[in-house]
Amino acid sequence: MMPLPFKKMHLVLITGMSGSGKSVALNALEDLSFYCIDNLPPELLLPLIQLERANEASQLAIAMDVRSAASLPLVPKQLAQLKAQGLQVDCLFLDASTDTLMRRFSETRRRHPLSKTDTPDHNHDQHRALAEAIDLERELLSELRAQAHVIDSSIIRPTQLQSYVKSFINAPDDQLTLVFESFAFKRGVPNDADFVFDVRMLPNPHYEPGLRELTGCDRPVIDFLQQQADVKKMLEHIHGFLDHWLDAMVRNHRSYVTVAIGCTGGQHRSVYLVEQLNELFASRWVTLKRHRELAASAAAIF
Repeated sequence: MMPLPFKKMHLVLITGMSGSGKSVALNALEDLSFYCIDNLPPELLLPLIQLERANEASQLAIAMDVRSAASLPLVPKQLAQLKAQGLQVDCLFLDASTDTLMRRFSETRRRHPLSKTDTPDHNHDQHRALAEAIDLERELLSELRAQAHVIDSSIIRPTQLQSYVKSFINAPDDQLTLVFESFAFKRGVPNDADFVFDVRMLPNPHYEPGLRELTGCDRPVIDFLQQQADVKKMLEHIHGFLDHWLDAMVRNHRSYVTVAIGCTGGQHRSVYLVEQLNELFASRWVTLKRHRELAASAAAIF
């Protein structure tokens, strides 16, 4: 007997690195009236969906992490099954740089879930042990990361992370969500980027009187950059590259693509290009834009 089709339900799966902000993401989804469950064993996913279907739930958010490592390989097949039965399924992966994760664990004195003992052997370097646990966690979660929309929480505040999560969840359900993100190279390349474009060779408004304190969203900076032939050429080249390859990525079943545009300070050139690219692609794809440095501040997220 064929199973009955599921009631239309929106399921959000949150996973990611320990210490990257999964609890912050769950809080954001609670604000959006999702019923949230933390650390659900994968074996219980399908029975839970059946139960919530009977309860006529419409929004469900589930967090899974490396504590369920042995059964995580079940998840991709389960998600494909749920999508085939009519659920809207969004996958969100929270990431951060290894240095950031190590600092967060050190500051909070929490033990990584893959640490072997509470009191490491004197002969084993504790710093190295934590780095090894993080590397192993990345390996175990790599398949889930490849299928998810990735958010890098390395240098953003919890409130900014919550804003990113809400924007992603509120985006229309479509084949592809295209994220444009500006950043400063001096603060590191975002871990969530699928494509990175370096625009530091372009004329810099920072050195123009009256423009230094403004951003790429302000009209005087926009007017300045629009007058630069190299800026126009860069915009055309990035637009042409993405316009050519995004269709191929969709055919390869990609649901999320993040394009990072970087300049020196992440304030003028990269912000301007993100705004322009978002406008160019918004009529064809679901687009989101982020300006990491305009609101970013290093903060621990646990």
